[in-house]
Amino acid sequence: MAIENTTGNNDFATIYTRDSLASDSCQDYDSAQARVFKIIVIGDSNVGKTCLTYRFCGGKFLQNPEATIGVDFRERTLHLDGENIKLQIWDTAGQERFRKSMVEHYYRNVHAIIFVYDVTSLASFESLPEWIEECSRHSVPPMVPRILVGNKCDLRGAREVSTLLAQRLADSYNFPLFETSARDPAEKEHVDAIFLTLAYRLKNHKPLRLKQPSESSFLQLAGGQEENTPCLC
Repeated sequence: MAIENTTGNNDFATIYTRDSLASDSCQDYDSAQARVFKIIVIGDSNVGKTCLTYRFCGGKFLQNPEATIGVDFRERTLHLDGENIKLQIWDTAGQERFRKSMVEHYYRNVHAIIFVYDVTSLASFESLPEWIEECSRHSVPPMVPRILVGNKCDLRGAREVSTLLAQRLADSYNFPLFETSARDPAEKEHVDAIFLTLAYRLKNHKPLRLKQPSESSFLQLAGGQEENTPCLC
């Protein structure tokens, strides 16, 4: 499921359609012809940052990922409206001891930021203001797009962070909020759409927002079988 921030600045336009998702193919595009954008993914350890980026770039769920040390780098080229857009995705370590020597490099020339928390971990959610403040300390310009993503929403019985609570925090920073699952194959299009939202935003230099699924599709997802094995990425 994907949750859309519906309050605050109403500059975001809908871009989540099956046609926009289908416009990307698995071909290798000429890098020299592609515009390149750097996106960093940050948050506590074990919230699923690596699995989210791998789902988007690799198209599948990464089983038994190891803890990220320093930074993991992935990229994917999209073909949007006749133009090649390369997203360079920096998957950053959540543990401070792995980050100290690299932290300034993370934020250098960044084009967009994804803050990730685990919906089954209240502590990871409560850490978000610290991550957001870290961006400010490293002089990330206010016009750099920022979004909030709650991962592991397939683990419904273990949820500790309600959508309402997350929406309140997102509204306080005027960030779009998305909830999804890197593990659930049914959520692949929603994971893709999160990154596509940023790709269109960066390509067109104007805010865009993900379309919220219909209530019926939400109920259908909510009625699905719950996964019992947590994602420890």
